[in-house]
Amino acid sequence: MTSNKAVDSVLFPLSQVPLQAYLTNTLQVADVVEWAMAQMPGKVHLRQTSFSISEEFVRRLWHMQRSGKVSEVELVLDHKATNKTLRLWPFLVQTINRLYLADNHSKLILLESDTAGDVTQVAIITSQNLTRGNRHESAIITTDIGVFRKLEASFLDIRDHHAVPLRELFNIKMQS
Repeated sequence: MTSNKAVDSVLFPLSQVPLQAYLTNTLQVADVVEWAMAQMPGKVHLRQTSFSISEEFVRRLWHMQRSGKVSEVELVLDHKATNKTLRLWPFLVQTINRLYLADNHSKLILLESDTAGDVTQVAIITSQNLTRGNRHESAIITTDIGVFRKLEASFLDIRDHHAVPLRELFNIKMQS
């Protein structure tokens, strides 16, 4: 699971610093997501975009959901990552509530709490795919509600107008 010491050595508490960034090879995006969620009250709705996803990241999401902290996971992946996505299909359908394919290269994570508190919305824009890597990766993390809402509107536009629900595609394929 997450190494809060590693994250805490690079980032400050979200309630103290509403905009921060990093460029390091010591953090994994899943660690940062868990670290952010730990600072949020209630359950968290998790929306993500990425070019691709790895089995290791899906496993981390699975544990996050089983912890009771995550209420829902939505994910938009790129069409070009379809082969990898389909190999992970049995695990993905147990972990991700809504999965979409689109022309997407963004790496965005939106966390929104269902409970009022100091930190209820977090936006993370990162260079890292939803994978594990040992490369230098960068990210900007903000709790600014205006930035969060702008990115959320863009996510919803992609999801609702430019993406294909993978579950529907897979079911159609299975029926033919």
